[in-house]
Amino acid sequence: MENNSTANPFRLIIAGGKTGGHLFPGIAVAQALTAAAPLAEILFVGTDAPFEVSTLKRYGFNHKAIAARPIKGGSLFSKLKSISVILVSLIQSMIILIQFKPDYVLGVGGFSSFAVVVAAWILRIPRAIQEQNSIPGITNRILSRFANTIFTSFETTRGIDQNPKTRYVGNPMRRTSSVSPTKPARQTDTCPEAFTILVTGGSQGAASINQAFIQAIKLMDNLDGINIVHQTGLAQEKQIQEIYGTLKVNSTVQAFFHDMPALQSTASLVITRAGAGTISELSAKGKPAILVPFPHAADDHQTFNAKIMADKGAAILIADRDLTGQLLKEKIQYLMANPEKLKGMGMAFKQLAMPDADRIIARAILNTKRVGV
Repeated sequence: MENNSTANPFRLIIAGGKTGGHLFPGIAVAQALTAAAPLAEILFVGTDAPFEVSTLKRYGFNHKAIAARPIKGGSLFSKLKSISVILVSLIQSMIILIQFKPDYVLGVGGFSSFAVVVAAWILRIPRAIQEQNSIPGITNRILSRFANTIFTSFETTRGIDQNPKTRYVGNPMRRTSSVSPTKPARQTDTCPEAFTILVTGGSQGAASINQAFIQAIKLMDNLDGINIVHQTGLAQEKQIQEIYGTLKVNSTVQAFFHDMPALQSTASLVITRAGAGTISELSAKGKPAILVPFPHAADDHQTFNAKIMADKGAAILIADRDLTGQLLKEKIQYLMANPEKLKGMGMAFKQLAMPDADRIIARAILNTKRVGV
């Protein structure tokens, strides 16, 4: 999987982002492609959202922002305004493509990917989209008509699984960043033999999971032998740190962890949302999970993601509306008391793993230049 062109290094644009669910698969592909072709030049094109900008800087990738906003929902005036922004972003995208001269464009979802992939279609630049979820978002549903290839994370991806352009490869997973986090985790002394619970609601945290888990911990009779690693989101970081301090429970608490894959490796049980990136990382590590889908995800795709895992025996699914401290306490204590059940869930998750998606996509992208597509 080498790129033999040293005089003209391969150039790739990765479009989309804003949230970790879209951004991290793009980073994973970028890492795999640079590992295969060290001279390759990669540019991310997306929004100016602070999370996107800071994350790409942390991983060492160049980034340009374009004007972009969602078109779904809102008033007629809002939709007309969105259309005008799309026209602006399309012009911006064409300028970037003409200047950067990419050999390939990969859209990873999010509304900022729309104009870039369409601009690549207009300019006849080879292009693909990567869909993380079992139900595609509106952007990728539209872009599936413009893409040469559609990479999917789920075998049954609604509406595009039968498309002849579709390749089921799994969801690309990022490697650890080469830059250390700027803010160290707050951690108490923990026992490596303890039962470690990793709690996370995604890059911004989840208030409902935070609240229910705190209630569950307060209801538990004995906290000895339990370690907690909790990604809280910025709004509740200090409050939850103080609660754990009062409870005197071993804990690592931070608004956001940049080393989440490493933390997942240490977990006995994970309580989390059901984004495709999280599910892929947990499956690669064979980690049992309690999945609480984000109820406002587009087309409720996280519930469908979680249901696939629950039906395979890899996870316990709890709807956000049903989530309480009492229910969560019961599920945690049941799993702690039944290590064989916990082990079986982890094995079931592991069987669903497709850990080489990043390399497969990178190889497919590099091959287009080699065969002159």
